[in-house]
Amino acid sequence: MMRCKLVPGEMTLAQLRSVYQDTDTQHRAVLDDGFRPKAKQSHATVLAACAQDAAVYGINTGFGKLASTRIAQDDLAVLQLKLLRSHAVGVGDPLSQRVVRLMLVLKAASLARGYSGVRLCVIDGLMDLYRCGICPVIPCQGSVGASGDLAPLAHLSLALIGEGEVLYRSKRMAAHLALQEAGLSALTLGAKEGLALINGTQASTALALDALFTCEAVFQAATLSGALTLDAARGSDAPFDPRVHAVRGHKGQIDCAAVYRELLKGSAIRASHLVGDERVQDPYCLRCQPQVMGACLMQMRYAAGVLLCEANAVTDNPLVFADDHSIISGGNFHAEPVAFAADALAIVIAEIGAIAERRVAMLVDASVSGLPAFLTPDPGLNSGFMIVHVTAAALASENKSLAHPASVDSLPTSANQEDHVSMATFAARRLAPMLKNTAYIVTIELLAAAQGIEFLRPLKSSEALEHVMAYIRSLSAAMMQDRSLASDIELICQSILDAQVISSLPKSQSLLQRLVLV
Repeated sequence: MMRCKLVPGEMTLAQLRSVYQDTDTQHRAVLDDGFRPKAKQSHATVLAACAQDAAVYGINTGFGKLASTRIAQDDLAVLQLKLLRSHAVGVGDPLSQRVVRLMLVLKAASLARGYSGVRLCVIDGLMDLYRCGICPVIPCQGSVGASGDLAPLAHLSLALIGEGEVLYRSKRMAAHLALQEAGLSALTLGAKEGLALINGTQASTALALDALFTCEAVFQAATLSGALTLDAARGSDAPFDPRVHAVRGHKGQIDCAAVYRELLKGSAIRASHLVGDERVQDPYCLRCQPQVMGACLMQMRYAAGVLLCEANAVTDNPLVFADDHSIISGGNFHAEPVAFAADALAIVIAEIGAIAERRVAMLVDASVSGLPAFLTPDPGLNSGFMIVHVTAAALASENKSLAHPASVDSLPTSANQEDHVSMATFAARRLAPMLKNTAYIVTIELLAAAQGIEFLRPLKSSEALEHVMAYIRSLSAAMMQDRSLASDIELICQSILDAQVISSLPKSQSLLQRLVLV
């Protein structure tokens, strides 16, 4: 059996995506053993510091505002235990298992870089939880994204010592029982190990990666829905001419325009109005798709770069440099880069939904689209897509409020010792409901565009878009008489979030390869 080997500090986005998606314990990633010698040297440096009389933060002192309080040598292990227990005070719904899987691997890989001073058994213990499918129950609220994601990581780390609750084999149970069933032993923490476990940005980073991977699927589905809408509205593909985008030069815009051209290639609908169409220009929501979606793609790629760097980073404090036996207090736990990346994704998610909502509004407006009012053959007796658009408008408006940057907020904690924080954990956590909203909007656009195409039959769209039509029709029949579309919307929305809409296309990988993150 081949398993993906993760090299701490050199993990790829594809490897992290594999960890995120994998629910099969037989195919789980492992850490490459090359980290062990350096991690041992780092731990030896901590042991040497413990043997000295000098105060070293987090090893023989209190934490935060209590950093000046010395801890007796005999109490160093108790100090770490109390740290985990006191900091495990998160509230709210549990984080998803895929986020927790990422947290376990990210924390283990960060400690394995050899700058945290923990024993090998701590790193191995985290990977054992991941390998065995033991997911600590981690409340989603309670971190301000500085001094590390303290509360979430404390809940994560409790499982190592046999405390707290976990999900194991689809059951929620006490951690010590899950460890017994999996044949694992609870750890007794040593000096600095509790602090190393909870100091870091792994919760906010895992949440942001979760959003990034989902955003990619929603973005690609919105590209398809936008192309389908353009054909349904009998729009022009001239604005996608490569020369238009080359003279501006933005890579994301150029990439998106190329995909729109390919999606629309060979459309009989487009060919039908090349001559005699009195319209000079399409509305912005059609004409400016490469500009808007291209800008979104560039921000997604920016966020991917930041989050990949953070996933490979050492975000502990203090840091242990074994080469000269230095232990240095710093601030790598401050998650400002993650907060900025998450805020960038929030804008992207809101804008994908905003322009999609405008396209739905255009389709239901007979004076603009040229289609029957509200996309129904008998308007008046039928309301058609009138209120479906209202739903899209409500969701787009909600996303505008959620898109307000979280990173500009800060509230001092720890008696003003920790006086500026990133709010990265909330910045990343609020992306999931935004993505669901946008996936709903894109779903509504797909349904509306497919309905519009029905009025243009027997003309055919392009080969690619006819495959999209067929997929939509496999889940939702054309609506020639009013019925509730609520269940259809839920079904298609989930297929977007699961990337099934994309995978339904023949040669989908080659068609959308220009829109991948890295």
